[in-house]
Amino acid sequence: MVVIGVAAGTVATLVAVLIPWLPDSASKEMDRIQFVYWFATVISIVVFAIVAAALVYMVWKFRAAPDDDSDGPPIHGHTGLEVVWTAIPAALVTAIAIVSAIALSQNGKAGTNPVRVHVIGQQFAWKFEYPGSGVSSGRLVLPVGRSAELDLVAVDVIHSFWVPDFGQKQDAVPGLHTRLVITPTKLGTFPVICTELCGLGHATMRSEAEIVTQETFDAWLAKEKQGAGGGGGAAVFTAQGCGACHALAAAGTTAQVGPSLDTVAKDAQAAGEPVADFVRESIVDPEKRIAAGYAKGVMPKTFAGLPKDQLDALVQYVVSGKGS
Repeated sequence: MVVIGVAAGTVATLVAVLIPWLPDSASKEMDRIQFVYWFATVISIVVFAIVAAALVYMVWKFRAAPDDDSDGPPIHGHTGLEVVWTAIPAALVTAIAIVSAIALSQNGKAGTNPVRVHVIGQQFAWKFEYPGSGVSSGRLVLPVGRSAELDLVAVDVIHSFWVPDFGQKQDAVPGLHTRLVITPTKLGTFPVICTELCGLGHATMRSEAEIVTQETFDAWLAKEKQGAGGGGGAAVFTAQGCGACHALAAAGTTAQVGPSLDTVAKDAQAAGEPVADFVRESIVDPEKRIAAGYAKGVMPKTFAGLPKDQLDALVQYVVSGKGS
């Protein structure tokens, strides 16, 4: 029976280890989640090996002969065994619950000096605001090794914020502020995904989380703050998250969710409109003209509510391809 148990445990271990069930960890919170995962997995493998060994042994040891049609002898339950196989699983489940509760509690602690980010989800883009700085971006930028406290909200329907390498996901709900703590441990760029079906353009609701050094983060924040204070079209473009969906060489964005903004002059000419009017119309009434190869309902309609000065600056920025 021991040999059978070892064989069953070995097979289960290989399945658990060789298949990449979880993404690589890039945060302290993900490290804790992976510990809980492996803690429960090891327990499951041991239980599986014991049960599989007992089943195989009993089927082989007590099998009936081919010509034996008689009933087996009457037996009575073993109270001691019943206590054991009830107490042990109860203890294991309790242990998993305690470890999970500790990990969940630790993952909710942001420390004394977190980076605070206001995360706004809307069909079909993410926007990240840094309170107190006036900075707003279409991508999430965080310093490595420092906790970040995300305050999430949605302006239209329910969205769900998820960075696979950070190990956690949290819903963004209209009228409700939810919270998520992330402590990055690796430099790099990671995908930001919406995991709540939020409409026709749900699959295109993507952004990036860029993890940089504290010095790089401070420099980036100062630069963005200076740009936001200028109130020009570049600041509006960044604040509204336009770069998450559109490519624009002047802004250094290469996204392909929506049409490229580097060809607006050509597109306006094809539509028979002045380029500024074409761009403005595309922003305030995105359903009027749909570029070939793109679906309706993807471009948010909320940009029609931009203040006139910001809308004018944004149109000029896109038309000219230069910041103002």
